[in-house]
Amino acid sequence: MSSNTGQVTGGRRAMDISPTDWKIKGELFLNCNCEVFCPCVISLGAHPPTEGFCHAWMAIAIDDGHFEGENLGGLNVGLLVDIPGRMGEGNWKVAAYIDEKASDPAYNGLLKIFSGEAGGTTSLFTMLVSELLGAERAPVEIVRDGKSRSITIGRKIQGEIEMVEGASPEDPLIIKNTKYWMGPDVVVAKAKKSRVRDYGRVWNFDGKSGEICSIDWSGP
Repeated sequence: MSSNTGQVTGGRRAMDISPTDWKIKGELFLNCNCEVFCPCVISLGAHPPTEGFCHAWMAIAIDDGHFEGENLGGLNVGLLVDIPGRMGEGNWKVAAYIDEKASDPAYNGLLKIFSGEAGGTTSLFTMLVSELLGAERAPVEIVRDGKSRSITIGRKIQGEIEMVEGASPEDPLIIKNTKYWMGPDVVVAKAKKSRVRDYGRVWNFDGKSGEICSIDWSGP
């Protein structure tokens, strides 16, 4: 899956893991086609998505991190994810958009992390992801402003989600102490606007389920 060229074409993925020293701290947020709230979080992927399949985009803002000796802090990553059934049953098809500001070592390292090949927290992707649709450098713009989160990758992914208010209006609704792969505390969110136009996918998620989670991942 690794390449220091600008783009990787799609294909079936090898499942080898090469444990590597890496760490990522930051935030992951996503939007999928489920009604609010996505049942995959509580069921850990065992419950079917509300439409029987999952279409989603994910945004990863890396505040601090490294891959071996290469700094990853300040980089953004976007993912397009197409899951045919229950999340835990695998057969995911994924496309990766790596921040155009990434150096060649950082680009390759991020591909290894998000393919699961680097081991550690994301190693489960080697079991869940069956096909890489493609990987490319892109202007991955992420904005985190109060209760709002947004991602823009040109015309390919344009999404904005907003935290759902809890009993106290100033605090969001949070699912706490889960065993979810992203992290234990997941903020419930809802899409204000959301569209995906790439790899033959034409998806619209306005009003659908969103999640926001602080991440602290590492390997091996």
